Amino acid sequence: MPAGHPPSGTALVVRAHDAPGTALVVRAHDAPGPTLVVRADGLPGDVLGVARDLARLPAGPRKIAFYGDDGPGGLRYRFVQALPGGRFDFRAGCGHSLLACVVAARRPGPVTVRALTTGDTVLCEPEPRTDAYTLHFLRPPDAPGTLPTGRPRDRLLGVEASLVSYGNPYVFVDARHVRPPARAHLLALRAEAARLLGHPPDSALPKIAAVEATPHGLSVRALTVGGWHPRLALTGAAALAAAGALHGTVVPPAEGPVRTPGGTVTVSARPDRVSVHHKRATVLRACPLPWRVHATA
Repeated sequence: MPAGHPPSGTALVVRAHDAPGTALVVRAHDAPGPTLVVRADGLPGDVLGVARDLARLPAGPRKIAFYGDDGPGGLRYRFVQALPGGRFDFRAGCGHSLLACVVAARRPGPVTVRALTTGDTVLCEPEPRTDAYTLHFLRPPDAPGTLPTGRPRDRLLGVEASLVSYGNPYVFVDARHVRPPARAHLLALRAEAARLLGHPPDSALPKIAAVEATPHGLSVRALTVGGWHPRLALTGAAALAAAGALHGTVVPPAEGPVRTPGGTVTVSARPDRVSVHHKRATVLRACPLPWRVHATA
């Protein structure tokens, strides 16, 4: 589905009313910016208009998350990424925004979240005696589709890269093969990967990151929409761990702390899942909406 077009096939509804409603602005601690979290039992066919209304708010959110109940103890969630130029992408996922929904919902105990955008099922498990969570992506790293081209390595503009679809589609390249200026080279490689995967070259997907094995462990530097990510997207950490669990990719086994420019991100991989550990999010404030969210069955 192209960027800027609303998703279909969703039985969830958000209705506009005269009286204003409220959303929460939630900041995941390693994310480049906050998420505007809207409580709803679903999304409308005109979700594009809703997202546009939200993007005009003074908070200026670039990440918007809608969530609602999904059975006992569960949530379902839809992510919308605001892009430069007033466009939107409805195909990407965001693990930090998913966690923002869990924190906004104030659910005690483990919470299973069904991500409508990507099809992932994520178990958010509180860590003992802390306010942190471990997020378990409940899909085997070697499940069909994790390597969208069917190959552990492809060549992009002469550079070996691994294309991995886990949490989000990601491109991983060896940092030693990235030429200066690094950001421009990574953007060119990302655009070539987008063409290969059938995405518009200016969409939010695929994401891209450079990896390097150092004497101190694995080091990663990633791009996000608009620039460098301060650490690593949560879905990027999951994709990294999945890639490291597959033979032949450019990513060495990723287990434990991974170094990023802003600090470490901790990952692990098991045969049935990939996990990202020690993730936190904080509710910053309530944000008035220009309409009231009305949930319908």
